Amino acid sequence: MKTIGLIGGMSWESSSEYYRIINQSVREQLGGTHSAKSVMVSVDFCEIEALQEAGDWEAATEMMIETAQQVERGGADLVLICTNTMHKMADEVADAIQIPLLHIADATAHAVKAEGLDVVGLLGTSYTMEQDFYRGRLEEKYGLKVLVPDDAERAIVHQVIFDELVQGVIRPESKASYIEVMQGLIEQGTQGIILGCTEIPLLVKPGDVSVPLFDTTEIHAQAAVAEALRDN
Repeated sequence: MKTIGLIGGMSWESSSEYYRIINQSVREQLGGTHSAKSVMVSVDFCEIEALQEAGDWEAATEMMIETAQQVERGGADLVLICTNTMHKMADEVADAIQIPLLHIADATAHAVKAEGLDVVGLLGTSYTMEQDFYRGRLEEKYGLKVLVPDDAERAIVHQVIFDELVQGVIRPESKASYIEVMQGLIEQGTQGIILGCTEIPLLVKPGDVSVPLFDTTEIHAQAAVAEALRDN
């Protein structure tokens, strides 16, 4: 079994989900008392959030590179950045380490294509929804058409993530707002919706709308397990 490296803390609410999913999946596949071999380095999300708000992506990149190198020194055979937004610097991180980085957008795109879908909605932080590092990868590398909410709706989605979900706050009214946003994407023709922030699956679940929801936390974690057990 390979050792899975995790860059966590963005936020720890979703990082704990990664740890749970990975270990449950290993136990299900191997049986008995098996659990995953893993190493996690968890950052202080307050520092990350401040850099994001300031637009200081260079400093954020340096922090991610240093953390990935720390994970590698800890004995990891592969590494995951346990958040969608910080894949903005995934290429720079991958170039700075000697072990593979499993990109969350790649794993998600494979899951979408496996369902035979071509048009997807994307929810996430404003950075993920508006910048090209995530949408562009889905569109250019995998040929997907990606729809995002309008300006006002994007603001709502972003605000709920930072003011509520990363702090472990789950509010029914926020879930209702998200469902309304997703319904709008469905009316525009989306065939499925990517929950492109690892905290969003804490709020909305499959069955809340009429199209498939792609839980990037679950997808990314399961991709890590598949790689870790590939040679077993």
